[in-house]
Amino acid sequence: MIKVGDSLPAVTLSEYSEVEGNGCSLGPNPVDVAQATAGKTIAIFGLPGAFTPTCSAKHVPSYLDNHDALKAAGVDEIWCLSVNDPFVMGAWARDQKTDGKVRMIADGDAAFAKATGLTLDLTGKGLGLRSNRYSMLVKDGKVVTLNVEGPGKFEVSDGATMLGQVK
Repeated sequence: MIKVGDSLPAVTLSEYSEVEGNGCSLGPNPVDVAQATAGKTIAIFGLPGAFTPTCSAKHVPSYLDNHDALKAAGVDEIWCLSVNDPFVMGAWARDQKTDGKVRMIADGDAAFAKATGLTLDLTGKGLGLRSNRYSMLVKDGKVVTLNVEGPGKFEVSDGATMLGQVK
């Protein structure tokens, strides 16, 4: 499993853009993790799935609620990663009203989750291989803090905990 001090894996994720701008085309766009994190401080949180109860009712809202304070504390971007396709993540972004606050990034084939060792096997529940619930603070592509939740828990990966670690 990835740990504090490690570099993020060199994988490419995907993000759905609602509008054209800043060189982004409509539709899914690649997110090269190494390039996108270079020189930035990023709060990343991973979760099992879009539109799922805890993820929608608590996890994403905790980062939306703490967005302004995280930015004021020096976080350049907030990323939500999930093993879903970019179209689902785009629809979930609209539903959660994350535009301009949280980048909803798809780890469609679980490349990031596998490379970091942060997988959760929900095969018996019909969900297949997913991402564990976690958060990490990343500076210039390196992990500064890592908070991995126990099975079925939501106690250490929320936005308020991340804010306490950034300060």
